[in-house]
Amino acid sequence: MTKDARLRPCDAADARKRLGDAEKYLEVVQLVASEDSLESHNVAAGLAVLAGIAAADAACCKALNESSRGPDHREAADFLRRIVPGGSAAANNFERLVGLKDKAHYSFLNVSGQDRAGALRRAGQLVDFARQVLQR
Repeated sequence: MTKDARLRPCDAADARKRLGDAEKYLEVVQLVASEDSLESHNVAAGLAVLAGIAAADAACCKALNESSRGPDHREAADFLRRIVPGGSAAANNFERLVGLKDKAHYSFLNVSGQDRAGALRRAGQLVDFARQVLQR
């Protein structure tokens, strides 16, 4: 796959749309996370991952006019790192967050309460980062 095949051209309108998606995922995450069940840990972490992906798309669309569309979500971290200021920290948060994707979405194992809390925190930070980028 060539590098161009991993790129998705996008613009400020796309960034606003993806930020709206990220904010809605985060809103639902907070609702699900308020439940006290093992199932809510996985669902909340999974939704946090989706919020982070949407937030990364939003920031990249606004700052770079492109986002990652590769099959490995971790590739988006490379795009985030190109955003100055703050892209390196956002990329680190993103990598840790998407590291939970398989466990939250596909595993028979439960995400721990600590991992769920970390996922929510990182998703919130990524949404905040995207908001900041869109205000530039």
